[in-house]
Amino acid sequence: MPASIYLPRRIYYCDLLKGCVMEIREFQQLINRMYSDKDRRRGPAGTFLWFVEEVGELASAIGEGTKEEKAKEFADVFAWLVTLANVEGIDLDQAVQEKYGTGCPGCGKIICTCEEKP
Repeated sequence: MPASIYLPRRIYYCDLLKGCVMEIREFQQLINRMYSDKDRRRGPAGTFLWFVEEVGELASAIGEGTKEEKAKEFADVFAWLVTLANVEGIDLDQAVQEKYGTGCPGCGKIICTCEEKP
């Protein structure tokens, strides 16, 4: 039986083969619970600046970092993107499903056949 970790209103499971599974919505709720007061006081412009700073750190890690450093920076960029979505009242899970849930937004196919970026 897999070990479980309890989050508000949701359980996500960890096991030896698959690791831990958390949906985008769950992660967004977790970040909101941890940081929402600070994030809303900072506002969208301040939060965006922190996001951009993390993108810069990711760029540096991609250029010369270890795999572990890159992984941490990808996590930071994702967390700040989620934070920005929280401040702006955007449900990222819904936004991703609506835009990419049925395939490429350009050609509509699961395997993109667009000549250029859609």
